[in-house]
Amino acid sequence: MAWRSSGTSNSELVENLWRNEMITHPEVKSAFLKVDRAHYAPRSPYEDCPQPIGHHATISAPHMHASAVEHLLQFIMPGEERPAPRVLDIGSGSGYLTHVLAELVGERGRVVGVEHIEPLKELGERNMKKSREGRELIEGGRVRFRVGDGRKGWRDEEEQGRKSWDAIHVGAAAVKVHEELLEQLASPGRMFIPVDDEDDPQGWGQHIWCVDKDEKGEVKKRKLFGVRYVPLTDAPKA
Repeated sequence: MAWRSSGTSNSELVENLWRNEMITHPEVKSAFLKVDRAHYAPRSPYEDCPQPIGHHATISAPHMHASAVEHLLQFIMPGEERPAPRVLDIGSGSGYLTHVLAELVGERGRVVGVEHIEPLKELGERNMKKSREGRELIEGGRVRFRVGDGRKGWRDEEEQGRKSWDAIHVGAAAVKVHEELLEQLASPGRMFIPVDDEDDPQGWGQHIWCVDKDEKGEVKKRKLFGVRYVPLTDAPKA
């Protein structure tokens, strides 16, 4: 039903995602309604399709962002177990999902978007600053954008204490679930990551994996569905 979720406004897009059950939690719906995709997509922002944003990167289709948030929700919402959720958004690109995640982590939460080249990091920051809400999230420190190799995760040296991430979203296809990401995933924690799958009989070539780490550090992986993402790789050469 994802291809039927396009709208003529941000609210219509989100309502269609809700009606088609791509969004199923009221908290997720509320967060998407607060973030106007027109600030992040270069054209036709309310179409439920991916779009290029330059530098060999794309902004994913809204239904894919919705799926990511739905799967990660219990690890990004503040509560007694994690009053200040820490979320890592690898391949933050346009900054759209980074903003949606920030709407969910609460006032004490933190979202860090990591990009492999400076212009994309700057693009995410610039897009978020188009709205008052986005500017406040950046100025208040709830959102930070950084440049780095997403395959190695991110060590947030600016924050004392916890060094792990309650949730990790990866917005580009990895050749494998990298050990650095598993090491940085909290116990408990969850990662949403597309991974190359050359043996896929349906021809997708990639699948989304939901990777859980429990309180004892045991890791379990679930293959969800086929996708096509740009690769998680080195920065493109000029």
